[in-house]
Amino acid sequence: MITINSVEYDQKSTLRNLLELYNYDFSEFEPEDVNENGLYGYRYLDQYWTEEGRHPFFIRVDGKLAGFALVREVGTNEHNQTIYSVAEFFVMKKYRKLGVGQHVSTELFNTFSGIWKVGQIETNKPAQAFWRKIIGKYTNNNYREIREDDWEGPIQTFSTDAG
Repeated sequence: MITINSVEYDQKSTLRNLLELYNYDFSEFEPEDVNENGLYGYRYLDQYWTEEGRHPFFIRVDGKLAGFALVREVGTNEHNQTIYSVAEFFVMKKYRKLGVGQHVSTELFNTFSGIWKVGQIETNKPAQAFWRKIIGKYTNNNYREIREDDWEGPIQTFSTDAG
């Protein structure tokens, strides 16, 4: 059984630990190195409990930690619809290719109604393929792929509003 649960403040250190695994996996696509303590760190971690519009979630499979998803509200459009972004999304290798990512992303898209922008960095071809497949399936291919000046890579954008 796949579940997603909000990360409570007293679970922040667990999320920090999972972020290290995520950043290690991500290191093949980004030039970041570990610091002198052997850690990558995540500069926005505290903001998930100090800023409005940030939503951290644990992903569990059969009750066991399997990853996390960090969702951000990044503004509103001209119709006053909230714009959401997948800031970070991580499923541990053991749980990949089992439908976990699709299940969790569908649940998130259904939970946060509005406009979504899901971006991937240019060098992360596996993430691009994953999100195109997931979003294509979710929207029946009713999404646009765009580029923005402040992001180096594709961004899929779509609406989850019924109206």
